[in-house]
Amino acid sequence: MIVFKDLCLRRGPRVLFAGVSFALHQGARVGLTGANGTGKSSLLALMRGELQLDTGVCEVPADWVIASVAQETPAVARSALDYVMDGDTRLRELEALMSHAQTHDNGLELARLHEQLDAIDGYRAASRAGKLLHGLGFAATDEARPVTDFSGGWRMRLNLAQALMCRSDLLLLDEPTNHLDLDAIIWLEQWLASYPGTLILISHDREFLDRVVSQIAHIERDSITLYSGNYSAFESARAEALAQQQAAYERQQRDIVHMERFVERFRAKATKARQAQSRVKALERMARLLPAHHDSPFHFQFKAPKRLPDPLLKLDHASVGYGQTPVLSQLKLTLHPGDRLGILGPNGAGKSSLIRLLAGDLAPLRGEREQAPDTQLGYFAQHQLEQLDPKASPLLHLTRLDPKATEQSMRDFLGGFGFYGDRVFEAVEPFSGGEKARLVLAMLVYQSPNLLLLDEPTNHLDLEMRHALTMALQDYGGALVVVSHDRHLLAHVCDSLLLVHDGQVQVFNGDLEDYRSWLMQQSTQDSDSATAEPAASHERKQRRQNAAAQRQRLKPLRDRVKQLEQAHARCEAELQTLQTQLADPALYEQADKQPLQHLLTRQGALSQEVAALENAWLEACETLEQAEQLDAEG
Repeated sequence: MIVFKDLCLRRGPRVLFAGVSFALHQGARVGLTGANGTGKSSLLALMRGELQLDTGVCEVPADWVIASVAQETPAVARSALDYVMDGDTRLRELEALMSHAQTHDNGLELARLHEQLDAIDGYRAASRAGKLLHGLGFAATDEARPVTDFSGGWRMRLNLAQALMCRSDLLLLDEPTNHLDLDAIIWLEQWLASYPGTLILISHDREFLDRVVSQIAHIERDSITLYSGNYSAFESARAEALAQQQAAYERQQRDIVHMERFVERFRAKATKARQAQSRVKALERMARLLPAHHDSPFHFQFKAPKRLPDPLLKLDHASVGYGQTPVLSQLKLTLHPGDRLGILGPNGAGKSSLIRLLAGDLAPLRGEREQAPDTQLGYFAQHQLEQLDPKASPLLHLTRLDPKATEQSMRDFLGGFGFYGDRVFEAVEPFSGGEKARLVLAMLVYQSPNLLLLDEPTNHLDLEMRHALTMALQDYGGALVVVSHDRHLLAHVCDSLLLVHDGQVQVFNGDLEDYRSWLMQQSTQDSDSATAEPAASHERKQRRQNAAAQRQRLKPLRDRVKQLEQAHARCEAELQTLQTQLADPALYEQADKQPLQHLLTRQGALSQEVAALENAWLEACETLEQAEQLDAEG
């Protein structure tokens, strides 16, 4: 169990949170939310032992292995596969000890170390690392490439894979989806669903939070409040709490006004002086409630486009690529006013290439790109953050777009994007990624485009800004094409989906859940294709017969593995429900401790059952693997 008691943490003169007390049970799955700068990352650093408390207690079990994603990747020549395997520190320790035992010809010690390696599934470590890399979007050929070959975003994926490789008790993830596309995010959700330890993550992706966590720890006004349920449940509970707080505040304000009027009227009257003095003392003792505050700091909208030519832009048998190699071919697409298209596709399929072709960043290798004379493009891409003038302020960036506008109107506009006071005059060079993204969006919105092309616009944006952007796009009057891994944004602003796959672009007849299923199907097909052996046509019938016979022989073993997986999933689900119930503070305040004792007893029994099922599953998998190997050799 992780325990926080009367926690107080400062960064410099600023108090991040004070008087915070709550507990997280083993196996908890917690989403850490709150505005930027409220101390989310500092709380993770505190649990890693990188920060010291000012007062209070932060207890993490001393024997727990903690895994987190490194924020920097050393420029090493190690292969990607070896780098990821380094995340399993116990594996590397045993390998070093085995090398030492071999050097000193210590057979007994070597045998003992082999047993320990087998106990931690060390013989399949390379396979586990390879699966992590594949799930995060790396090709099989990337495994042998040195870390130095990869760009910054891909190195962050390597760091994430390394953290997942660690057989940890506590996994701390700070914005793990920032450098991932949608297919990798969906894979990560599935991986985290089977993670057996305690998970605490920071994320601005509400769909990701909804699918992964069962509790929300929300930081607000120097405090941390723990809510049961996923992010959607938290939003509902918080809205209800704010409504109750506002109602209580308004009632108290009415009582205060009534008491103050009584005091003013009757203080001077001898017959009422005692009652008046009593009300004065009551006012002094009263704990004043604060009004509820839930307004977003961001508020903006797109102006109606001045002109809306129809069509705005057209691709006719266009091909796009790099050099003379096409990535996408025979593209036929016409964009009309009011179109709202979301672009889907696996990693590397060419989604950004399509957006760049539409934006005119890439010229077609073949075919035509026709843009109407009155089409005014608004194009957002990640590279534009680096193209901001580092020495110029937000106000100066906007003034360059419209030299005739007044300073006050510019400041009012920038305030809708979270730039207040002197912040509008500061150079953007030290700005965070989120602040730079907000400024680029502000410049784009200000120009009133009639065709918006957005390539991952929510990267670096927090939940409040993502919500504000979603609301603004819902009222946008032009045409919209967006590539995003934010499923909430796609679901709420796009009317149609296009699938980029196998060098083609076609309408995707389905929703985002259907796309999730399609990705899983593609992954299965790719796996089957990678392991399939070529055969002549006259051998196919015999091969099918052999495969059918093999499936029949292996069916009892596979059924056993499946039964154990299902039993494990049922126990995990019940255990998660128990942990949610045990996180309720009211349970510990009840005079009758029998319900608490019952839950704790059941939790202990389930934990033992889960461990036994895991051991049985490992043995069944090993038996199945050996049988498959014998069949393959036979």
